[in-house]
Amino acid sequence: MKKILIIDDSALMRTVLSDIINSDSRFHVEETAKDGVEGLELLKKKSYDAVVLDVNMPRMDGITLLKEVQKNGIKAKIMMASTDTKEGAKVTMEALDLGALDFVHKPDRASACREEDFAKQMLNTLAAVAESRVTAPSRTFSIEDIKAQKKVVELVSKSAHKVTGNKIVAIASSTGGPRALQAVIPKLPKNLKAPVVLVQHMPQGFTASLAERLDSLSDVHVVEAKEGDVLEPGTVYLAAGGKHMHIKTAGGRHTIYYKDGPTREGVRPCANFMYESLMDSDYDEIVCVVLTGMGADGTEGIKNLEGKKKVHVIGQDEASCTVYGMPKSVAVAGLVDQVVPLDNVAQEIIMNVGVK
Repeated sequence: MKKILIIDDSALMRTVLSDIINSDSRFHVEETAKDGVEGLELLKKKSYDAVVLDVNMPRMDGITLLKEVQKNGIKAKIMMASTDTKEGAKVTMEALDLGALDFVHKPDRASACREEDFAKQMLNTLAAVAESRVTAPSRTFSIEDIKAQKKVVELVSKSAHKVTGNKIVAIASSTGGPRALQAVIPKLPKNLKAPVVLVQHMPQGFTASLAERLDSLSDVHVVEAKEGDVLEPGTVYLAAGGKHMHIKTAGGRHTIYYKDGPTREGVRPCANFMYESLMDSDYDEIVCVVLTGMGADGTEGIKNLEGKKKVHVIGQDEASCTVYGMPKSVAVAGLVDQVVPLDNVAQEIIMNVGVK
């Protein structure tokens, strides 16, 4: 049974979250804390399988606690309970940069937390975080890190001019994805010969902030994909949270469109739909990239796509994954052409699609 710590300033919310977590036989709420000061003291003394951390608290908020966890060298698997306001979404991105592994959108009212949809999402996210790999306190990405990594990519790009064909890159990621994407997208050159479509499992209200964050770090242009966007080389189109992204082909153009509908693989957006929508595209080859994440999203879509198009699949290796779920699933299904560490994913994309 996994031991859980809840850090939240609302006594009612602590009770509600405890009830949800304790209702699942996999987990037990071992301790609760009413703010970051209490939470930090507990984390210094004990270890937990996962921590559920509120953002806004008196004395010490969630962001400050994450910084203290880093400073003190504490190994902790932390998920955030976040609001979906524009400011809340930006703070959530900061929390993920500081080492939080995932987050759940917490309703404003405690009573809404008792609804089945929230409880299910809460327990699924908690399971992913509790099963994740955390070997050391997380370190924030810096511009200097990205510049150093780009030197290798520049060398790779010199030989990538010879790559021919009309291709597209399609990336799927989930738990640990926002940080993993910072090790991939900023390394891609602006003269990349292919567009990039990307499904990161996130609820509505958060993907715009992730796109802004990645765009600020990258030479390629990163946008939250809008209905009707025409795919262009050197641009990354991030699926908007809460809807399923598809790519429509007509008149030699490939455009984004969205569908509402139930979750698939328990998620919305679902990468399977993105991959399957490329079956009728005009691209010569689809370069599929499957990064860290819980579950099996991507496997069925790539399998169905392979019957219709030429596909090259790059899977992130187990050692560099936060959660070795989605990449493991495509590997076990025999769909992977390359298994590479996270730091090498960008250069493999460049080598496969080329630069102008």
